[in-house]
This record gives sequence, structure tokens and C-alpha cells, in this order.
Amino acid sequence: MDRKAFFISDAHLGVNPPGAIENRESQLIQFLESLQGKASHVVIVGDLFEFWYEYNDYVCRNHFDLYFALKKLVESGTEVHLLQGNHDFAYGTFFPKSLGVHVHKQVVLEIQGKRVLFRHGDGVAKSDFGYRLFRRILDFPLNRFLFKQIHPDWGMALARFVGRSSRKAGEDRVINLKEYQAWADRIMKKENCDFCIFGHIHISGIWNLDHGTAASSGEWIKKLTYLQMEAGEISLGEFKTKD
Repeated sequence: MDRKAFFISDAHLGVNPPGAIENRESQLIQFLESLQGKASHVVIVGDLFEFWYEYNDYVCRNHFDLYFALKKLVESGTEVHLLQGNHDFAYGTFFPKSLGVHVHKQVVLEIQGKRVLFRHGDGVAKSDFGYRLFRRILDFPLNRFLFKQIHPDWGMALARFVGRSSRKAGEDRVINLKEYQAWADRIMKKENCDFCIFGHIHISGIWNLDHGTAASSGEWIKKLTYLQMEAGEISLGEFKTKD
């Protein structure tokens, strides 16, 4: 029998918003450790970190235990994939070269005989026009180069400030779930996929659409939710913390 596959998203490690579960990074590490030798695939569908940027000789030391857990999971035979999110899109070579974790903006994987498309989900809604423009500015090579000239401590402080401001501005944002479902239906038809897995909206759910099944893994902030795939079927789960 095939091993199960597991999908999570939106941990936003590095910040603790109001209502966040205490020590949720430690809980995530426990979850990953519990999957060693048991999971065929683990896919982190974006925004693992509140902010990520790699310098030539620097990675954030605050998540060392998480890096180690991911490396051990890879060494146990699990295929681990990491999707770029809107908060942590600036990955370099650290995850693939040092940890064996594959990094993508979008990817289609063959799992349990099914074609599964993964994408974080930022910028896919028509209402995200302003964000798409802002993302182009952030991703412009000159701007990426200029940010790299800032001392890492200052860069992280600046990023956290921008993140807090963005989070506060988006508190009243209403998620139009139908926009995401319509996008998922279109892309499953285009890519000939059975499933579309996304995050970004912090809402967990599974929806049967015209051209396949769409699912959102929720978040790892106020709830520790995930998706699992077994025998070609998707279901929701929630990690229960140890006492």
C-alpha cells in the first residue's frame, strides 16, 4: 500500500499574531518528525515563514530545529516540496542544496496515480490586482539586489514591520471563496489535473468542482490543520499537540 501524503500551509513562522497557538513551531517539528518513514510526500503550500530572504552566507538561525527536521524527513525517504508564498517567495539554494527540499512557485506531482497541482494561491483572485503589481515591484531584480545590501538584522526588522502593517491592513479583507474555486477549476482543466491544492486564504476545505477537486489546507497559526491523501482521496486533519 502507498504511503500517505500530507499537505500544510501558512505557518507564518517568525511572528505570533493574537490568538496564535503557543509554540506552534515546536508542534510543526513534532508533526514532521511523526511522518518519518510514513509519508511518501510532504508539501508545504507556501508561507512557511512570515519572511524569508537568503544572503550568500546567511540564513535565519531562529529555525534551526525546523531545518533539521526537514532534512531528517528527506533522509527517511519522504519527498518534500516547498511552495513560494507571498511572504516567503525569495528562496535561494539553501533548501534544495542543504536540505534536499524541492522549491517551486507551482508544481504538478503524480501522487497515488493522481495528478495534483500545488500553488500557494496569492494573486490568483481577480481582486488581487494591487497585490500582483506590488509583487512585481518586490521581485524586480534591482530591488532584490538593493535589499541584499542591507544588514540581515535590519532587513528582518524592516520585513517584520511591513508584514505587521500588511496584516493589520488586511484584517477586514473578505475572502471571496468562489474566486479561488473558479481559478482552481480553470487550472485543473488546463493542466489536466485531478486535484488543486492551495493555501493563502487560511480557510480549510475540500470542494468538488466541475473539473476535479480543490482543497485548501487552512493554516498553522490558530489551528494546526493539514490535508492528507490516501488511496487517491483527500481528507482534512488537525494535529493534536502533546500534553
